Amino acid sequence: MSNKILIAVSGASGAIYPKLLIDKLLLIKDQWEELSVVMSTNAKQIWATELGNEDYKNLPVRFFEKNDFNAPFASGSAKYNIMIVSPCSMGTLSRIATGISNDLVTRAADVILKERRKLVLMLRETPYSLIHIKNMEAVTLAGGVICPATPSFYSRPATIEEAAMTVVDRLLDIAGLDVNAYRWGSRG
Repeated sequence: MSNKILIAVSGASGAIYPKLLIDKLLLIKDQWEELSVVMSTNAKQIWATELGNEDYKNLPVRFFEKNDFNAPFASGSAKYNIMIVSPCSMGTLSRIATGISNDLVTRAADVILKERRKLVLMLRETPYSLIHIKNMEAVTLAGGVICPATPSFYSRPATIEEAAMTVVDRLLDIAGLDVNAYRWGSRG
């Protein structure tokens, strides 16, 4: 089966993550047939602030506005099978956990969960309140996967990008994609 992938970018800090995620997905184009992106207004502002550019506008992917309910992934019939929210704000987590489908991101997450497909939320917040933890539990019980933006260091990343890529590689592993990444116990 060829994958149909949605990357949702919420307004949490961490624009480096979706940038690296999309870049890596473009390198493994043989593993997907559709790659779509939806970004909130805040996400676009955070991207410009943190990365100093608006390069997301030039990426060769299908972009959808956050209120475009005509997007294919707003329905289970389009058969999108992977959705990654990177980064995922606590507000987005809350709306997904409680089934509030008030924009395209939360509607798509609702569809992915109801269809029993792969939803991965890369949370970018610290510390967590009990409300956040209970929302993570609700999403987990519904079939989603919580993957906090917690880099690993056993590969000895030398740059911020290399550290962030440890999270991106983990996201793609969880999504079931085959990526060339550092593996514990490997030499090199």
